[in-house]
Amino acid sequence: MFQIDRRIITHFDFLLPILVIPIVWVSFYLISEANTNLANKQIVYYCVGAFCFAFFFITPIRKVEWLIPFFYWTTILLLLSVDFFGVSKLGARRWLEIPFIHFTIQPSELFKPAFILMLAYLIKHNPPDEKGYGWKDFTKLSFYILLPFVLILKEPDLGTAMLLILVGYGILFVVGVNKKIWITLAIAISISGPFMYNSLHDYQKKRIVDFLSEKPSYHVRQSIVAIGSGGLNGKDMEDATQTHYKFLPIATSDFIFAYHTERFGFWGAVGLISLYALLIVHLMTLNFKLKNDYFGQVMTTGVSLLIFFYMAVNIAMTVGFAPVVGVPLPFFSYGGSSFITFFAMFGILENLIAFRFDPTYKFIKYSI
Repeated sequence: MFQIDRRIITHFDFLLPILVIPIVWVSFYLISEANTNLANKQIVYYCVGAFCFAFFFITPIRKVEWLIPFFYWTTILLLLSVDFFGVSKLGARRWLEIPFIHFTIQPSELFKPAFILMLAYLIKHNPPDEKGYGWKDFTKLSFYILLPFVLILKEPDLGTAMLLILVGYGILFVVGVNKKIWITLAIAISISGPFMYNSLHDYQKKRIVDFLSEKPSYHVRQSIVAIGSGGLNGKDMEDATQTHYKFLPIATSDFIFAYHTERFGFWGAVGLISLYALLIVHLMTLNFKLKNDYFGQVMTTGVSLLIFFYMAVNIAMTVGFAPVVGVPLPFFSYGGSSFITFFAMFGILENLIAFRFDPTYKFIKYSI
């Protein structure tokens, strides 16, 4: 028999599931309305996500952190293999098919926890000084950020690549980098902007042109109509014509925010955004609880930034404030990859928080 230290329960962050569960519940309600088959599949994703959360919660992260570089480079190899063995869908090669069972995985999703964990590992073992990282350390960390950016950009998946680079450098900004480095990078990006634009694929340039044009694309127009038709209080299910008559494209995935607003109106949209805002702020405030713990701080900062950028880009593109890049709304859009990845990262976070009083993980007492 074994007995687990009660301090695990007292240190467990219950506010995290309290903020996430309402988002998941509303999402499932909307998906069930739109498509029962998708709702049944989503239940499977919820179960897998819960299993991943539990697995990483009970895994002694700090004792096995030496495996993090192996995890990082394994996912890098998977990203490289996409170019040779990848499966194409909708004009992009982003998936790998598992032999014999014909099940596909998206390495860029698996890479996200490996990415944040690797930065946490590197920063923990080489923390910044009072003035922040200098050029030498900044360049070393940038290598681990830019390498996956290039590989994911080649798939091509500009949306995920840009989000990861924003999260990576966002973490470095929070941890601390000499301000002269940021000024130099801002000038360099401004000068190289036109060259970076010319290197984009034609469909990526078209998305930017559609975004900058006076008349938005068809998808965005239908999304704006759905949002506007919801009014203050929303519509009944049978009156949500934009969604149920298929005018709104990808209503349960990329444009689910427009579907949500059509059903629940302005106040429903404010409520959903407020839940995300509370979740992000709560994650950032955990940095105070994890003071002097660079590993924990990088994880909380990375996950909060990932949620923020995903939410901001998804909502912005549905109202025409950003190009359509196919970024899902965390915990809300239909699909398994993003949901499972976030729940795995939440499991890691809860592990770091609940067991922080004993970094050697000697909390299990055995008795016969």
